[in-house]
Amino acid sequence: MTKVHVSLPEEAERNVQSFIDEVDERLSSEEDTCEVVRDVLVDLYGDREAYERWQAGEDISAAERVRLQGYDPCNATLESEYYAEKDESTFTRSKHLQWLWRQFDATPMADNIHFALRFRQMLANHLFEECGDNCRFFKGITFTYGHNITIGDNTVVHDDVHLDDRGKLTIGDRVSISDNAHVYSHDHDIVDQTRVENFHTVVEDDARITYDSMVRAGCRIGENAVVGARAAVQGDVPAHHIVVGIPAKSVKVKPGWESVADPIQDRLTNRQEERKIPYDLPDDLETFDEFGRDLSKPDSS
Repeated sequence: MTKVHVSLPEEAERNVQSFIDEVDERLSSEEDTCEVVRDVLVDLYGDREAYERWQAGEDISAAERVRLQGYDPCNATLESEYYAEKDESTFTRSKHLQWLWRQFDATPMADNIHFALRFRQMLANHLFEECGDNCRFFKGITFTYGHNITIGDNTVVHDDVHLDDRGKLTIGDRVSISDNAHVYSHDHDIVDQTRVENFHTVVEDDARITYDSMVRAGCRIGENAVVGARAAVQGDVPAHHIVVGIPAKSVKVKPGWESVADPIQDRLTNRQEERKIPYDLPDDLETFDEFGRDLSKPDSS
């Protein structure tokens, strides 16, 4: 679509840029990330006075204590914290940065587009394995870890998208991922859903993943391809193809790209096994089955 340039009033722009630069500088320093996140959130939520009263030992309510300690990511848990195969050496910092991202999105400032897009771009430079220039990240985006994501230049990720990087996720340049799309990099065993396999999922340059669609772990969305609304991609999407439906099928090639595109086939080819990411768990790791199911098969005898 055609867009126009929008800017903030001069004074607002100076204040916004000063704040982003300050947080960027602190996250780039040797300062403890947990403390940086806590301080930023305390100030964004306007709770500095209450926080300092609490630190001074003054009486506050139990609810206030819970609220104030919640600004510190060391006092929070995320679902991904329970994943046994995670890389502990990188997870801690990623968790702190992800907490800042999520809590920022809950502030009124998250709806100030010109400010919020730049703030999230700055956070992405610290959180992701690699993030290109001029990316636009809108409100409500979630990740598994963040540190297994690589994104190219000029890519846009819209509201409420889930980028699952339990495995590995690579997204190219000029990609568009629309509202409520889900891009996965892990699968569960059909019988024992506590068994997880991780994969490398790839979205190539200029691809579009439109709203409410799902890309299964280990799939590749080819260059300049389009995943139609509410499609469920179970295999590789050829470059320049348009796929729709559940399961997604190629219905046409983008007009003008017929000479360089593969022929349309009846179904997408699943190459998930080629992109599996193996991992080992320590022998002494204490795990638990949250379902507690009896997995013995009635036909096993």
